Amino acid sequence: MQIIKEACVDSFSDAVNAEKKGANRIELCGRLDLDGLTPSKKLIKKVFLNLNIPIRVIIRPKHPSFIYSNEDIRIMIEDINYCKELGVDGVVLGCLNKDSNLNMSQINLLSDIAKPLNVIIHKAMDKTDSVLNSLLLLLKNKNINGVLSSGGKTFAIDATETLKKMLDLVPDNFEIINAGGITYKNFNELHSLIQGKYYHGKKIIKIK
Repeated sequence: MQIIKEACVDSFSDAVNAEKKGANRIELCGRLDLDGLTPSKKLIKKVFLNLNIPIRVIIRPKHPSFIYSNEDIRIMIEDINYCKELGVDGVVLGCLNKDSNLNMSQINLLSDIAKPLNVIIHKAMDKTDSVLNSLLLLLKNKNINGVLSSGGKTFAIDATETLKKMLDLVPDNFEIINAGGITYKNFNELHSLIQGKYYHGKKIIKIK
């Protein structure tokens, strides 16, 4: 089984270096100091035209809330459509209600618009009451291809049992992308505990 290491980057140079150093895929963001916002169209295009590995783009118009207004959703749709025109591998998004559970009406709308791109639900789901219940909700939407999660904790190392339960719940073609403090230094230890296929992090590849 091939292990996929997805490097989370917010600059062209880091994207290029991640590919050179062995990343299998890029999650492209703007402003990683704010946990990642939608990158500029200019950066998306430049990375897409210069890399050979798949690129997924975070669609997140503001920080820190994942509760979105109609205007926020309009902006997200515009950015998703740009990614579709380019033909990137996928988009990464997530929407919550005021009660901090998944806003499935917004997620269903955006995931429908995003097709045929891969659609990944990001760590907003870790803010919900139960990541396992949230995962079961998301599995009902056949437009969603995976989730990015640290099992409801800040760090994956503190949620290995939950992450393994998540792996057991999903079909083979659904990606559980393990995240949360995973680096090139602790990767082997974490993988031995989780036995997943997909891993994500800002330092999952040593690029500097």
